[in-house]
Amino acid sequence: MSAVCRFAPSTTGPAHLGTLAAALLAWLDARSRGARLVLRLEDLDPDRCRPAFARAIEEDLAWLGLDFDERVEQHTRRAHHEAAMDRLEAVGALYPCSTTREEVRAIGRRAPDGGFAYDNRARGRALPPGGWRASVEPIRARLPDGVFRPVDEGGLDLSQEPAVAMGDPVVRRRDGAFSYQLAVVVDDGAAGVTRVVRGRDIAPSTATQAALQALLGLPAPVYRHHLLLLEERGGKLAKTHGAARGAALASSAPALTGTLACCVGLRDRPDPCTPAELLREFDWSRVTTADRVVSLRDGSLKLTTSGR
Repeated sequence: MSAVCRFAPSTTGPAHLGTLAAALLAWLDARSRGARLVLRLEDLDPDRCRPAFARAIEEDLAWLGLDFDERVEQHTRRAHHEAAMDRLEAVGALYPCSTTREEVRAIGRRAPDGGFAYDNRARGRALPPGGWRASVEPIRARLPDGVFRPVDEGGLDLSQEPAVAMGDPVVRRRDGAFSYQLAVVVDDGAAGVTRVVRGRDIAPSTATQAALQALLGLPAPVYRHHLLLLEERGGKLAKTHGAARGAALASSAPALTGTLACCVGLRDRPDPCTPAELLREFDWSRVTTADRVVSLRDGSLKLTTSGR
């Protein structure tokens, strides 16, 4: 079976250097092994996602020289997400839960992703007559007990007992939107994704996704979690840190590609280049494993290694 990879940006803002570095690495990984590459625009959040952001991200990817074999808008897959909810209900894995984020925070138990773990306090509750569709409350999925061990090609230990470490995840929000954790599993399965290349910030969620894959009878892909690009204050570069084309050194696509290659360790200097040129010499052994602090000032690039 041929490999299938995907790049799945959220459409909550314009692309920034971190977005495009992740896209470049996913593209290089897929094209270096002749894999099919899917662009999935993750646009389920009605409060934050905007079509204009999705268009801008696509334009930046094309401008950079990254191509894809398939394009999917996640919101169009609602029927598939509903079918997955039906399967979870059929195996008795769904329950309503109105525990607020503030109440979860008050429990005071930290989760591996830096947030707070839910203590599964509502696990004994039953769905109302009419099932999950009839509930006006958020719906959680009761995860299987035990340790899950997803495979990370880079050697990252993803082993975790997600039902304890993270707690049962919300799979449908109060406003009716389906959660990232459910949709990512369902959509990866439907696309036949065999490889997932993504940032290390998502790694703590991988065992939860493996547990949902087990509940839904879906195969588990192989993962590779790569470095993050950080701002000078230490946080991950985010949509609020500016559009990629507005950044210094982005006067041309080759200039920005060279900057990205330098950020992730594929080149020693941010000299202009194209994704196709990087592909000829791409190997994961050349990608730095340490997070990088990125500073773009006065038209120059400064990189330091994070202490994380």
